Amino acid sequence: MISDPATHAEDLKQAQLQIQAGQFARALERLSSCLQADPDHLEALYMSAVAARYLQQFSDAQAFITRLKTASPEFGRAYQEEGHLARDQGLQTQALAAYAQACQYNPALVASWTAQAKILTSLGEVQAAEIAQAHADRLTALPRHLVAVTNHLYEGRLFKAEDLCRHFLRGHPRHTEAMRLLAEIGSRLGVLGDADILLKSAIEIEPDNIQLRFDYIQVLRKQQKFTAALVEAEALYARDQKNPLFISHYAIECMQTGDLKKALSLFDKLLEKLPNDPATLTSRGHALKTAGRQEDAIASYLSAIANKPDHGDAWYALANLKTYTFSEAELQAMQREEAKPSLGHMARVHICFALGKAFEDRQSYDEAFAYYQRGNQLKLARTRYTNEQMLAEFSAQKRTCTAALFAHQASKGHPAADPIFIVGLPRAGSTLIEQILASHSLVDGTFELPNILSLAHRLRGRQYLSERNNYPDILRNLPAQELEALGAQYIETTRIHRQGAPFFTDKMPNNFRHLGLINLILPNAKIIDARRNPMDCCWSGFKQLFAEGQEFTYALEDIGHYYAAYVDLMDHWDQVLPDGCILRVQHEDVLDDLEGQVRRLLDYCGLPFEQGCLDFYETDRAVRTASSEQVRRPISRSGQDQWRPYEAHLDPLRTALGMSLVNGE
Repeated sequence: MISDPATHAEDLKQAQLQIQAGQFARALERLSSCLQADPDHLEALYMSAVAARYLQQFSDAQAFITRLKTASPEFGRAYQEEGHLARDQGLQTQALAAYAQACQYNPALVASWTAQAKILTSLGEVQAAEIAQAHADRLTALPRHLVAVTNHLYEGRLFKAEDLCRHFLRGHPRHTEAMRLLAEIGSRLGVLGDADILLKSAIEIEPDNIQLRFDYIQVLRKQQKFTAALVEAEALYARDQKNPLFISHYAIECMQTGDLKKALSLFDKLLEKLPNDPATLTSRGHALKTAGRQEDAIASYLSAIANKPDHGDAWYALANLKTYTFSEAELQAMQREEAKPSLGHMARVHICFALGKAFEDRQSYDEAFAYYQRGNQLKLARTRYTNEQMLAEFSAQKRTCTAALFAHQASKGHPAADPIFIVGLPRAGSTLIEQILASHSLVDGTFELPNILSLAHRLRGRQYLSERNNYPDILRNLPAQELEALGAQYIETTRIHRQGAPFFTDKMPNNFRHLGLINLILPNAKIIDARRNPMDCCWSGFKQLFAEGQEFTYALEDIGHYYAAYVDLMDHWDQVLPDGCILRVQHEDVLDDLEGQVRRLLDYCGLPFEQGCLDFYETDRAVRTASSEQVRRPISRSGQDQWRPYEAHLDPLRTALGMSLVNGE
């Protein structure tokens, strides 16, 4: 566990003064008492490595660095110190690699950029040396306050970075780098509206600053403003169609908006320039998978791994196909990479989940569980999710969204009947329901559209975490004109994902939290609740690594509490929304009686029966979710009771669910 940096503050202060005075042995002695009390204290480990290096105790210095990287795998100064250590031993190649990794994790490390420039010059790599020196010069030219902000930002001290940056901006309100840094802090804290405004303003001041535009595209994407992000990326591409970064951004935004043909063409163009780039090969694999070209996707992922064996994203992408079986050699390769202390945080997370799948396929369930749990614990350590906050949000929905509210606001929203919302928990069978409906000639299957979540976020009306949340209370007082406008906005902003059919699906599972909002702005929309056996659903969620937005899945207790709270909230919606508003579809019923449930779905949606809905696996369409390969095959019971081999590990889940849910009552 990473310790609080304030711990042993006086010892650390004195040790730092001793290092500055050249009293390295005394500093080590003082730091050792710190580390006895807290073996993973980052600053104590870092200063111990520095002191040991100056004493030329190189093996001890390396041991401190290894401990430091184990405690915090993306701590930039650990790699910088490793570079200094290798340099002092005459190991130029190792030093260069360490300095490069240091700058990857913390781009504000001037010493690492300067050291790279010096080594690259000595190796005759003039162009690369000039680039490294340019980075160093840019940082040196920055006000020292902003260098400090950048260091705090990349070492995870976000609130301290925010305070410093805001203080600087009060005196320099048009400093674009300060605006960019504050936007980055806001983005990491989830305050995306603030980040959007800051970057837009900075671009108006400095329109040719490409980094500002890259950051703006990222923030737009995080807000699910995919159309706007595509426009920005296309504008960059139009500036220079040979620039690899411009090609990459445009390809990714094309993929996000569903233009897979264009995305694949751009990825191929990029690979002509960078034939072995692991990130591009992996992104191309994702696009191929979405398009249903599984074998081509596998080849692209394997090529990424061949060029970068620790590329966790590609390893997990293979596992996430659900149909790929890792060879023994691949399993051992993943274990070797996962054992390396220098492996990055998310690469380790990805490989742990992939190893869980590899051992599960071998029916080595204890080993599989250990890796699934390790991957989840690593993710959990970097979230702010709490059951208490979740329950408070659900309670606010129940308190505000009453039968009286819906009676008062009835029929005031937008009259469109186009949307078919499929809600529930992830891994509950919603992709199968969507594939069935999307196989109908009158229905466009889209994706997990984030538009409702974005609207709810906007209605919260706050930019800072300390401010009061206006949502869902604001729903009581929204006038008819605004409700209609919000519904119309949803219909318009989702149009980019449609192909012209009169109906379309939106299968964002988390929309179950906002059914009150949905009914108020789109009273004629259909709502389908995809429900699955609690143990199957929760276990499947625990072993699935979600990109974002499903933080409750990282602990068995959390996912059990969340499922129970979801059932409770859905019971509330059943009681307060108009009769017949929600259709509940039990996954096990679909497995038992496919045709009966298909007809039930179509009747609810007001659609005539079509045989294609029974033959859903023959429908050729893009599918982005983890079930993409499963819904391209006839219906199967292979997903049932997958939790049973892990039963010995699942007591925390059973307890959190409660016996009534575990027993299906």
